[in-house]
Amino acid sequence: MPDPLMSDPSRPDLSQRAAQRSQPAAKAVVLLSGGMDSCVTAAIARQTHELAFVHASYGQRTERRERQAFDAVADFFGVRQRLVVRLDHFAQIGGSALTDSRIAVPETDPGAAVSSSEIPPTYVPFRNAHFLSVAVSWAEVIGATAIFIGAVAEDSSGYPDCRPEYYRVFQELVRVGTRPETHIDLITPVIGMRKSEIVSRGLELGAPLRLTWSCYQFDDAACGTCDSCRLRLRAFAEAGEKDPIPYRASIER
Repeated sequence: MPDPLMSDPSRPDLSQRAAQRSQPAAKAVVLLSGGMDSCVTAAIARQTHELAFVHASYGQRTERRERQAFDAVADFFGVRQRLVVRLDHFAQIGGSALTDSRIAVPETDPGAAVSSSEIPPTYVPFRNAHFLSVAVSWAEVIGATAIFIGAVAEDSSGYPDCRPEYYRVFQELVRVGTRPETHIDLITPVIGMRKSEIVSRGLELGAPLRLTWSCYQFDDAACGTCDSCRLRLRAFAEAGEKDPIPYRASIER
């Protein structure tokens, strides 16, 4: 009787597997904001790819703190290939509470539910297209075959550029807008997860969630009352874990 390992064409023989192990891993660009979702996405990407990190500062309220988180997470993962860009036009465009100081960031009791029925004022119009465009340009230059982004669809604030269909369409744009020999896959590994599942997955993979930052408003201690903080706090609570970052007020966690 033939050895099933050797006879199954979908499973490489021992020599093939040894050759695969000796080959360098494919390179992936990870869009790393410094937040929890992108950190866990990086931990997932690291399992199969050599990592290159890209970070965008765009005049957001917590720009300095997010950059600090990006550097800390990149150091943790030992990523040397990093690209940091400034997209200052978002502040000029306005229209978002994250980039326009005249628009207040909505605050609610930490225990209240986060509604996704309406697009909130913290939405930055078409932001992820700008981020992805930078990542695609860089990926094509450095020979990366994948771009990972930590978009979350269901358990988020209802941003339209976090929907799965958005990335399916953008994937086609990448295909027709790059060199014929270029093949770049857009990968959204946490898009269908609840936030609590992202926390659990991150802890399972050893992702440094203590280094991440999610607050929309402050960079010394998180407010606990913006949508992003409340989603994060609820996620850790549902995962049965304590959020390791500091908060400005005493919050049941």
